[in-house]
Amino acid sequence: MLTTAPTFDHLYRLFPDSPDRPFAVEVRAHEVPEPYHKLLVHTHHMTVTVEEFYGSPVDVRVMSCRRGGNEYARKILLALKEDPAYVVQFGLVRIDLGVCPDIVRNAIVEGKTPLGRVLIQHHMLRRIEPVAYLRVALSSEMAEWFRVPAGTETFGRLGVIYTGDQPAVEVLEILAPVARSSPHR
Repeated sequence: MLTTAPTFDHLYRLFPDSPDRPFAVEVRAHEVPEPYHKLLVHTHHMTVTVEEFYGSPVDVRVMSCRRGGNEYARKILLALKEDPAYVVQFGLVRIDLGVCPDIVRNAIVEGKTPLGRVLIQHHMLRRIEPVAYLRVALSSEMAEWFRVPAGTETFGRLGVIYTGDQPAVEVLEILAPVARSSPHR
């Protein structure tokens, strides 16, 4: 059963011994600096938010997944469609497929479309509630995905996506570090 207060450790336990696990500490929303504040402190799907910020649609890369009954968990990267080597976000999600119609369940498990886009396209009732914000020091592996040095600081959030009043998705979203001179801004 999904929780309404997922934690960093809770979601990383879905993929034990993950070599990409960064160091993260919770911070308050007002401690999240720009442009991360604009990218994280809201109640919108991150798919839409990063697409607007980078001016490009994103594609999902499912790195690992597991399924037990109606519980489906996956570890993903979002990369720019126009430049697939440019990863803009890492995520861990746990989804209750039991609240999803078959067409949505199939699209999620297929793993070819970002979760936010699947839910939007199928008009699933959704409410997104961030529950915590994170300051993150990237592990070597995660830094490699984002093409920055290990230990580089970035920010992320933990949240819950609801269908009606029922939690349907627990999510950890970590953004790529944003350089002021980023060619994709």
